[in-house]
Amino acid sequence: MASTSPRGTAEADVADGAGSTDAPRTFTEAVRGRDDAELLALLRARPDLATPSPSTLRSLAARASSRTALERALAHADARTLQTLEAVVALAGNGPVSPGDVRHAVGADDVASPAPDDDGGSAVERALDDALAAALLWDAGAPGHPDLRPAPGLDDVLGPHPAGLGPSRSGERLQPSGNAAGILTDGDARGVSLPDLPRGGREVLDALTWGPPIGLVPAPGTAARAAVDALVDARLLLRTDARHVTLPRDVGLALRGGRTHRSPELAPPRPDGRTVPEPAVDAEAASAALELVRRVDLLVAAWDDTAPAVLRSGGLGVRDLRRTAQALGADEADAAFVVELAAAAGVVADDGEAPPSYRPTTVADRWEGMDDAERWALLAAAWAGSRRTPWLVGSRDEKGNLRAPLSGDLQRGWVPRLRRQVLQVLAAQPGTALDSAAVMTVLRWHAPRTVPPEQAVAGLLREAALLGATGAGALSGPGSAVLDDADPAGLEESLRVALPPEVDEVLLQGDLTGIVPGRPSQALAVLLERSADVESRGAATTVRFSPSSVTRALDHGTTADELLDALAARSRVPVPQPLEYLVRDVARRHESLRVGSAGSYVRAADPAVLAGLVADPRLAQLGLVRLAPTVLAAAVPAVELHDALRARGLLSAVEGPDGRVLSARLRRPPRPDRTARDARRGPSAEPETTSDDARRNLVARLRAADAGDETAVDRLAGAHRAAPSSDAGSPARAPRTTSNGGPRTTEPGDALATLHDALRDGRVVWIEMVGASGTLERRALKPLRLDGGRLRALDPAREAELTVAVHRIAGVEPVDG
Repeated sequence: MASTSPRGTAEADVADGAGSTDAPRTFTEAVRGRDDAELLALLRARPDLATPSPSTLRSLAARASSRTALERALAHADARTLQTLEAVVALAGNGPVSPGDVRHAVGADDVASPAPDDDGGSAVERALDDALAAALLWDAGAPGHPDLRPAPGLDDVLGPHPAGLGPSRSGERLQPSGNAAGILTDGDARGVSLPDLPRGGREVLDALTWGPPIGLVPAPGTAARAAVDALVDARLLLRTDARHVTLPRDVGLALRGGRTHRSPELAPPRPDGRTVPEPAVDAEAASAALELVRRVDLLVAAWDDTAPAVLRSGGLGVRDLRRTAQALGADEADAAFVVELAAAAGVVADDGEAPPSYRPTTVADRWEGMDDAERWALLAAAWAGSRRTPWLVGSRDEKGNLRAPLSGDLQRGWVPRLRRQVLQVLAAQPGTALDSAAVMTVLRWHAPRTVPPEQAVAGLLREAALLGATGAGALSGPGSAVLDDADPAGLEESLRVALPPEVDEVLLQGDLTGIVPGRPSQALAVLLERSADVESRGAATTVRFSPSSVTRALDHGTTADELLDALAARSRVPVPQPLEYLVRDVARRHESLRVGSAGSYVRAADPAVLAGLVADPRLAQLGLVRLAPTVLAAAVPAVELHDALRARGLLSAVEGPDGRVLSARLRRPPRPDRTARDARRGPSAEPETTSDDARRNLVARLRAADAGDETAVDRLAGAHRAAPSSDAGSPARAPRTTSNGGPRTTEPGDALATLHDALRDGRVVWIEMVGASGTLERRALKPLRLDGGRLRALDPAREAELTVAVHRIAGVEPVDG
């Protein structure tokens, strides 16, 4: 029986002319004929095919050719791969398609070499090899006689007009040098001459040559209409309806000189950018990294003093974000990034109390003992794996609600992949500063069907600059370490190489200022952070001492003598007299009041200081009681009493049972334990990457199921049950036998594979389906279309079409003969 498929003639040529029976006749046979290494390559290239685990190789072939799987595979295909696939689809149906045909169609021979050891032809060869490994193409030819064909359904996914070409006409193969009907003849440089057409005919063909191939029919009685009618009569155009005509695929290829694409895109573009010297890149990156670490320090201190509340809907409120931005000395967009990054690193978190608030965690305690490189490595590792989108803070969702920092609405699963792609684009042009538009140009080439949002690319570039992964717009050394998935030690070392040397001295001056001539050491930075306020930063840091800054140092439990000794040890000159007077005067007033807990108490050396406190209505809520002329007791905790006295304008200090001044931080509530909270939440729900061992086990199970070895299937399935799968623990069912002895496919994947084969070859199959009454009906049907979970088929006996839901199909078997 002659096949109704346009591929029928080619298949007969391969089977008869090649003299070999090794050539697969269908896509399913091609998948089943792969060796173990080729099946592993398929599962690596398309890991979604293994989840859930297919039961047989026919099921794997059906899944690989399903629309969903093909769309997922093409979503990450680059422009070179897509052009290669479009060329194969355009050439298929008119005889065997060889790699040389594809190279010529894409125009690889005329493309300049993208690399010294590369050319356009080898780029197409690599694209073909990758497409064959991923089962986007398959080879129907005998050994030594390749015949490339697209996977079933690939032409539908690529669209009705691959490469801008119109529909194919079965049985016609026009060449630039001529054709069977004698319509196209040798003539101009394109090899196409149309001498007998009226004026305007060439212009009509030129307008449709490079797509789109569909044109509107001009109004009757015009010269353009006469030209279109003449082209239709000459079979150079096809009339699709009363208003439209189409340029057939064979004519389009002939007019293009056999090319499928006007501009081959065989190598990623290299956009122009500003060249930046490597020392400048690393210096800029190091400065940004230190600034980020400093801002996280300020965030910990600010939220340790005043913990912001968690919104009912989750996240940080607008007022708290504004207050945090002021504390960090940054705008709200940068503050949102710092908050998100600190939360991703576990430095701050929801404390889980009622009502909940955001506080520094136990990680913040370890943070205080880290140096700058260790702190940055913690933040960089968190950023590399983060799925958060801080650049969306302040925008509105579909319901009109404002997106807040730390809210669940900022989670996006594609962020890590896009972040890596952005860094790879920068790594491909080292020492070149690229803006978001240039990066978008390269990303469009890498994934033309899934171009990322430009806002996301700009946001990730901004984050990379704030982190220090880029410097002056180019990828830095620390950024390369992030891209290479370096361990914490590697991240730390990458930043230490870029950081300037530390200095451990401060130049104290008589105007209560100090200058640090370089990057301060960790000990000096902590000392100045507690005792002084920064006035300017740059190559040198200028700080100023004030009563409030000295009070901050004393609040940490430092005495006046200890503070002066620490400053003197790091200064080349003696401590200026004005600074010494300031420290001792603030210390004297700071220690004039001592607060403790009895509920709590307040005592003073001078009874006059406490005069009027008990009777002050503003302090009535404290429940103050005079115990002695110099001692008052309070009914509130010591922290609340201390804050109330400070609010009234009295300098007080918190003391312990031994009378020593306590650090202000020791008075704060305990920080949430990040480790304990994560343990309560249980293991992460994020999907795990399938390992090669799991893939090999799956291949072995598929082999055993294909051979009908149920014992091996059961044994291998038991070893594979650890992987998430819907049928990993079920043995493959053996094919049932019908009354006429033919195999009846009952596996869902096998049934779909049989339907795909019948659809491609135009064959009739027996289909058992559940009818409206719930009983099985067996009918001979010719599949016409399989899409969206529904099968549209023709019943030849009744000369009627019907649509069947796939889930109602119980079995499929070929019709004999």
